[in-house]
Amino acid sequence: MPEASGLRRATLAAAVVASTTTLASAAGSLAAAAYFARRVLTPERDRPDDTEVLSVGDGTVVLSATAETVVPGRYGLWLDGGRGHVRLGDLVDTDVAEGTVEREVLGVDAGDLRPGGARFDGWFHCGTPDTAVGLATEHVHVDGELGRMPAWLVPAEAGTGSRWAVLVHGRGAQRQETLRALPVLHAAGWTSLVPTYRNDEDVPPGPDGRYNLGLSEWRDIEAAVEHAVRSGAQEVLLVGWSMGGAIVLQFLDRSPLSDVVSRVVLDGPVIDWGDVLAHHARLHRVPRGVGTLSRTMMGRRWGRRLVGVHESVDVARTDWVRRADELTHPVLLIHSADDEFVPVGPSRQLAQHRPDLLTYEEWRVARHCKEWNTEPERWEALVRDFVGG
Repeated sequence: MPEASGLRRATLAAAVVASTTTLASAAGSLAAAAYFARRVLTPERDRPDDTEVLSVGDGTVVLSATAETVVPGRYGLWLDGGRGHVRLGDLVDTDVAEGTVEREVLGVDAGDLRPGGARFDGWFHCGTPDTAVGLATEHVHVDGELGRMPAWLVPAEAGTGSRWAVLVHGRGAQRQETLRALPVLHAAGWTSLVPTYRNDEDVPPGPDGRYNLGLSEWRDIEAAVEHAVRSGAQEVLLVGWSMGGAIVLQFLDRSPLSDVVSRVVLDGPVIDWGDVLAHHARLHRVPRGVGTLSRTMMGRRWGRRLVGVHESVDVARTDWVRRADELTHPVLLIHSADDEFVPVGPSRQLAQHRPDLLTYEEWRVARHCKEWNTEPERWEALVRDFVGG
């Protein structure tokens, strides 16, 4: 996913800075920690190719084998720097010796599928809800504190109705990440609103142009919920992927409009940013002290200038394992044990702490936010049962 590759590059860069800085000095540690924090919080627009199209057959394609391309399921393949898109089906063959995989080609949405560089990810669908999944779509704007934010509105079968779902994509992702959920919600009678939020592409940035890990982005989702209520929503469902889950949890904690929310679906959510950042620091051998100092700097007034944030990013406030008793809304929590970007541990712990509120479903094999990709029928049945008909 875009957010996964971006944070990997951030931690790798921080490790390089740390290794070339005199960490024995306080100034050296501070510089490395500030660099790590800035990279974590800075949106990355570059989405480099991560796989190679080796050959194209009759209804299949041979790709270089990577940790992503060898996983069963259905996926998207972006061509020509994101201008082309192919829908891929399951594995046909894997050649370990050659380091290749062959997959089904289910459709070419745009571009020319030919040998060369490509980007493999979990967005099986591309485009807008009408072009991607055949659902009538209105292009609307949500008025928030930073200005007008574009959104997709997918009305329920009998008009917009009183039951609205607000779908929140993850860090560095786009609204297309949410397309997989729209058909099941539409069939269950929900109107869906898919908003953008600060620092998305082609929308107003935040005051500092950096992510706040949900601690400011929740206000843009509050504006989306307010839009839904003004349009007749009496009941709201929130759905969040990855950092979108962290944003949803901050909204539930901070917004007076949380009272209109009846239930929540979280997919591969960040339950504790401290755990995620520590995981990536360990994975890429960022010295422990640098990782700890970077998280401290994000949340302290004295560190704001060095990190380059307008508001302090208090990572401790994102720890919902510690804050489990504060949750009040029923949650369907979906997470994979093989999630390489957001470790599953905090989701498991939260489910253990709040079995009264949380319905927890754990996947195997699926990587970050790719549970639907590996078992779409299971994912859709769980969501359908949870949101009601």
